[in-house]
Amino acid sequence: MDYLALVYLGVIFFPNIISFALFGYDKHQATYKKWRIPEFVLILSAFFNGAFGALCGMVFFNHKTKKKLFLFAVPILLFLQLIVEIIARLIISPFQTPLPL
Repeated sequence: MDYLALVYLGVIFFPNIISFALFGYDKHQATYKKWRIPEFVLILSAFFNGAFGALCGMVFFNHKTKKKLFLFAVPILLFLQLIVEIIARLIISPFQTPLPL
């Protein structure tokens, strides 16, 4: 596997999986009235490149969909992350050979 694919997995894929799992676990805990993940942690997971996973978790688990903070913050974070990704892809061409480690 090349360097850029590993960076993509580490920076894009895993934070979204973790964010999605956090929303699912929090919904499970809410259903059984057990200890919950703080909202700050859920928003923080969306902030650190997991906004798409957070949005998918909100829709898939129907969780935090009535909270205004989540309804506004998660889509805005996703939009900002997409803008950063587009700019990064324009600056770093996919045809550019990565530097050896």
